[in-house]
Amino acid sequence: MDDGRPIFLQIAALIERQIIDGSLPEGEQVPSINEFAAFHRINPATALKGITLLVDAGVLYKRRGIGMFVADGARDRLINDRRARFTTEYVQPLLAEGASLGLDAAALIDLIRKESTS
Repeated sequence: MDDGRPIFLQIAALIERQIIDGSLPEGEQVPSINEFAAFHRINPATALKGITLLVDAGVLYKRRGIGMFVADGARDRLINDRRARFTTEYVQPLLAEGASLGLDAAALIDLIRKESTS
């Protein structure tokens, strides 16, 4: 927990990564807020804020008296959100910069293929 972003965002990102990589499958219970707080040595309110982001996004859901669980479809939702963000943050700027250099999509694809085999 030290990449410069607020800790609650890092907690949410950690859980998202675990859902995407399959180490936290759909239907699985996530660690409690107190467990997150103790493990990361943070305030429970900070851990709660990160968890609440995921609940609000429909990635986690609460079972009263039991805890938080990964929602059905959470992995697909997260992957789709990340792909959309990837397109906005990387692909669109790549296409714009390529166009400014006179490179069309086919030329960019060729460059990517060459770099991926290097």
